Amino acid sequence: MDYEQILYEASDGVAVVTLNRPEKLNAMTARMGAEMGDAMAEADADDAVRAVVLTGAGRAFCAGADLGSGGSSKGFADGWGGVEREFRRKMPMEVRKPVIAALNGPAVGAGLTWPLQADIRYVASDAKLAFAFVRRGVLPELASHVILPRLAGLSRAAELLLSGRTFLGDEAVEYGVATRAFPKEEVLPAAMELARDIAANAAPLPVAIAKHLIWEGVGIDLPAWREREGRLFARTTKHPDAREGTVAFLQKRAPEWTGSVSKEFPEEI
Repeated sequence: MDYEQILYEASDGVAVVTLNRPEKLNAMTARMGAEMGDAMAEADADDAVRAVVLTGAGRAFCAGADLGSGGSSKGFADGWGGVEREFRRKMPMEVRKPVIAALNGPAVGAGLTWPLQADIRYVASDAKLAFAFVRRGVLPELASHVILPRLAGLSRAAELLLSGRTFLGDEAVEYGVATRAFPKEEVLPAAMELARDIAANAAPLPVAIAKHLIWEGVGIDLPAWREREGRLFARTTKHPDAREGTVAFLQKRAPEWTGSVSKEFPEEI
């Protein structure tokens, strides 16, 4: 399939998926997310592919959802349903080959929860990372509430998810969010070296079974969890705070939140 916002290239047993909107710091649109899911499905179905590397073009990995000029996350969420029908959809954890995320620069919001579902994350030491959702007035998603505590522990996961603060690649390794940190220019080559080693030396069937067992060992139905989070995420994108969070960010001012926990906390949670 021809993609508009990502690049897909497979050779020597390794598929490389590159987010390709460098002029926008690879900010994610609904179409980009759909294309990424389709590329994961392509790699999964191709027996010639033994490992997958996910990275970003230019100086960033992904600056998060493309919120446009003053809109909110609602536009991104609403756009997804209209695009996804054109594409297959698999997440990195569902691909039956190792997925290595090469975070070559900033990774924010969805730009961090997407690679959180990869098996291995290599990161630039000085890359700025943030689960910034709550600072934009919306809920973290893509099973991050399950995966991150498994990686970082409950307390550290709570700190990162509930504050939305920025942290660097070196700290991501210290917290367990990333596997290894490198100088920026070495991130992709290191990921490719590991992927090629797996492709050449690891038997594909036991690798696929081992990966399945690793993710099954999380002990949670992750697709069902993503669906549950998605419903709650969509609810938060419809709240006025979602627009306020985005506008405040773009205007570089403190947000003025109006949401009421005592009156608006969802009963169905």
